[in-house]
Amino acid sequence: MTGIRFEWGAAGARHVAPHVSCLVVVDVLSFTTAVSVAVDAGTRVFPYRWRDASAEEYAARVGAALAVGRREVGAGTPWSLSPAALRRAPFTPRLVLPSPNGSAIAAEAAGLGVTVVAASLRNARAVAQWLTTQEYGTPDRPLAVVAAGEQWPDGSLRPALEDQLGAGAVISMRRDLGDLGATHPSPEAAAAAAVWDTTADPATVLHRCHSGRELTQGAHGGFAEDVDIAAELNGSKAVPMLTDGAFTAAP
Repeated sequence: MTGIRFEWGAAGARHVAPHVSCLVVVDVLSFTTAVSVAVDAGTRVFPYRWRDASAEEYAARVGAALAVGRREVGAGTPWSLSPAALRRAPFTPRLVLPSPNGSAIAAEAAGLGVTVVAASLRNARAVAQWLTTQEYGTPDRPLAVVAAGEQWPDGSLRPALEDQLGAGAVISMRRDLGDLGATHPSPEAAAAAAVWDTTADPATVLHRCHSGRELTQGAHGGFAEDVDIAAELNGSKAVPMLTDGAFTAAP
């Protein structure tokens, strides 16, 4: 029986959630990296779909600050999806962090009756170790690692290499830790792990992949530091778990 599965995007998360005990969401550039930075600082992070008027209402309802777009950061609005901006911003105890990919998946998964964890390259080993101690990834407690991906202009899924790489890191590390029966990844999960296992220089891949170039080059660039932070392999020991609608560090 399969203990570890791998899926893509919101549709994949919806499909697999009824069949697993734990859902690991991976959005390396940049939602889950931003979550790891914020949770490291002690902030409770509320996922939400793309920022609009309803996000403002939601933030007011939960008593949280609302993150703005990367280019909207200013003195009065210092929090955004940019991990670098979050690292520089003053502490806020509660933050609504919208994004159309990882955050939207996590927000929807909150109502699917499954444990939800946010993973990135920054905390891949910590997540794998926590999954092992909780016995997630075994046939009795299967888990799914969901690569969020990006979106094409028509809203369809664009598979994103950085998310496959982050998912593969979690799967590979969980597999290698597993005396608890995590020896049966699905073929898709094994393939994602193989991508990680054969990547000699993840930081360079993050900078050169499609999403990395979008953040560093051209009209939408200027955020190379966000890519650098995303490449801080195992720099965080926190495991952000969705509890009462917000990501906080798991015990």
